[in-house]
Amino acid sequence: MRVKRGFARRRSRGRILKQTEGFRGRRKSSFKLAERSLQKALKYAYRDRRAKKRDFRGIWIIRINAAARLNGLSYSRLIRGLNAAKIELDRKSLAELAVNHPAAFAAVASQAKAALA
Repeated sequence: MRVKRGFARRRSRGRILKQTEGFRGRRKSSFKLAERSLQKALKYAYRDRRAKKRDFRGIWIIRINAAARLNGLSYSRLIRGLNAAKIELDRKSLAELAVNHPAAFAAVASQAKAALA
C-alpha cells in the first residue's frame, strides 16, 4: 500500500520553513537547503549559548582588573583580599560596581586591601 503523507508532510516541512524565514537566498524557501542550514544554525546556537557565558566572564574580569589597578591592586590580589575579608561578590556584580559606581568599588577594594595587610 502506498502512503502519500499529504497533510503530515506539508505540516512538517512548513515547520522547518517557518524557522528559516530570515535566512538568505534559497536557504529559506528550498526545503532541502532550509533543513540543512537550520540544523547548522541550531548547532551554532547551542554552542554559542555556552560560549557567551565564557565571553562575559572574560569581559567582567577585564573590567574588574582595570578598576582594581586604579585602586592600587591587581585583579588576583583584589580577589584574594575579597576572599580573606569574606566578601562574597561575584564577578558580574563587581564589574557592575567598577563601571557604574566607582566610589562603591573603591570602598570594596579598600576593604580587600585591608584584609591583605
